[in-house]
Amino acid sequence: MKTTIPVEELVTSGHLACQGCGAALAMRYTLKALGPRTALTIPACCWSVIDGPFPYSSVKVPLFHTAFETAASMASGIKAGLTMVGKGDTTMVAWAGDGGTADIGIQALSGAAERNEDIIYVCYDNEAYMNTGIQRSSSTPIGAWTTTTPPPHHKKKPKKNVAEIMVAHHIPYVATGNVAYPEDWIKKVKKAKEIKGTRYMQILASCPPGWKIPADISVEVAKLAVETRIWILYEVENGEYKITRKVAKFVPVEEYLTKQGRFSHLTEEEIIEIQQNVDKEWDRMCRLAGIENKFADRL
Repeated sequence: MKTTIPVEELVTSGHLACQGCGAALAMRYTLKALGPRTALTIPACCWSVIDGPFPYSSVKVPLFHTAFETAASMASGIKAGLTMVGKGDTTMVAWAGDGGTADIGIQALSGAAERNEDIIYVCYDNEAYMNTGIQRSSSTPIGAWTTTTPPPHHKKKPKKNVAEIMVAHHIPYVATGNVAYPEDWIKKVKKAKEIKGTRYMQILASCPPGWKIPADISVEVAKLAVETRIWILYEVENGEYKITRKVAKFVPVEEYLTKQGRFSHLTEEEIIEIQQNVDKEWDRMCRLAGIENKFADRL
């Protein structure tokens, strides 16, 4: 049977992820796409624990743990060092969660992008500071419960759109992904590998404890994020937008929200507001990508 997903495994068994962890899948698919000639730097995040205690590691590539705010700057420095010793063909990846990207690490990321450092920066977005107890990040979606935004004080502002912030840096490649769509993600990672300069990629990584979902529906819920258009799969190559997974039929956001305990407190009015925001964002993305919005009548 022919498969579009590479067979080689560079993430081993015995890692320390929770059951149903989307972040573990994200790393697995990414390393399958990049291959063994890859180096990682990881700041404080779930993956700094998932990897395992020193001297053990659950990935079969070199990995350097770094401070929370320094993933992009550390990746830039390691890449420069590899180039100096004749190993510049190594793909250098900064791998960070949404807290270490959208909040604590954004200054280093912005600096690397402005210099167009030759690195791939991957944000696995589980939409909160999951490693330290499910605290709100700026990438937490509107309406979500976290331990620092309990109802009725659940998050009132939309999530920060880091992908669009990176597009504004005029880097050569920006892309989004979702653990429920591995073929789409692997194709994008392979494309990013062949591009020089700063490449920013953000993959939605479902988190059963933080999202308050059973572990066995982790991928199902992640898939619903795309089907409801809450999470749009797209890429921006040299400023040109392309939606890589078009939605054929309308799936209301309620189907995504009601499967997750973190949204169980939402009122009907709040769900309607979220739907309106999703419709507007989809329309904006369709216009940027130059395609017809089949859901335009909902605006």
